[in-house]
Amino acid sequence: MKPEDLLGGRWLQVKRSLSKNKGAMVSLIILFVFVFLAIFAPLVAPYLPSTVNDAGVIVPPAFTTGGSGQFLLGTDDLGRDLFSRLVYGSRVSLGVGFMVVFLSVLFGVLLGLTAGYWGGWVDSTIMRCVDILMSLPSILLAIVVVSILGPSLFNAVIAVSVVSLPGFIRIVRAAVLAEKSKTYVSASHGFGASHTRVALLNILPNCLAPIIVQATLGFSDGILNVAALGFLGLGAQPPTPEWGVMLSDARAYIESSWWLVTLPGLCILIVVLCFNILGDGLRDALDPKLKSQ
Repeated sequence: MKPEDLLGGRWLQVKRSLSKNKGAMVSLIILFVFVFLAIFAPLVAPYLPSTVNDAGVIVPPAFTTGGSGQFLLGTDDLGRDLFSRLVYGSRVSLGVGFMVVFLSVLFGVLLGLTAGYWGGWVDSTIMRCVDILMSLPSILLAIVVVSILGPSLFNAVIAVSVVSLPGFIRIVRAAVLAEKSKTYVSASHGFGASHTRVALLNILPNCLAPIIVQATLGFSDGILNVAALGFLGLGAQPPTPEWGVMLSDARAYIESSWWLVTLPGLCILIVVLCFNILGDGLRDALDPKLKSQ
């Protein structure tokens, strides 16, 4: 049997195991809904996120007393439709999460693979830097990075990516150390394969399982941390319809207009929770030993 057939059979087994996890499948469906809203936001949202309705300032949701059918989830203090801003906000927040995971995986895998494969002073240097990053609270480190670069959505993505790096580096390094001691690596060297080929084409594909799980969990952390920076005024800047910024803008209306705070917070809660549940499901599917324990 060919190696690719074995790999395909393994992922087919993972797919079957994941499909039996009801929590993971429900989370996946909910995330698909948010992705659909993000992609087709101009078609789903009745208004542009910056459209101001002078006659509809702080209108309650349509299903509550005093609500209007014109605004499904009500309006904010400037008369902007909250449903439209939440839909467009899903585009911003999910895009931010994707960028954070992309940058974290790219540099985390590169540094973790280098540290685990080469070892020696290279490994020591990289891991001491990781220890320094991990010694600081993640949100505090992100605030420091944004303070240096300046408050903006792009800089917030860079800051959160830096914060997420240690987790990816440590996981990839541990997986590489486990794979490097196996016989197929020695066999590849015996056939004359270069170090680069062995690391990228032989070892790295066998480390994908923990990377995928960490990326799924990193997606939720990225969204949550960027939303926290937006809430503090260090991330996306108004009038960008980012969920953290919407929470920050609604702080003055916590008691009088509950929907302005509850609905963006609920979106963050649902998306982060779904990614965490999906990450747990992937971990169980990719490592049956954890599930049996």
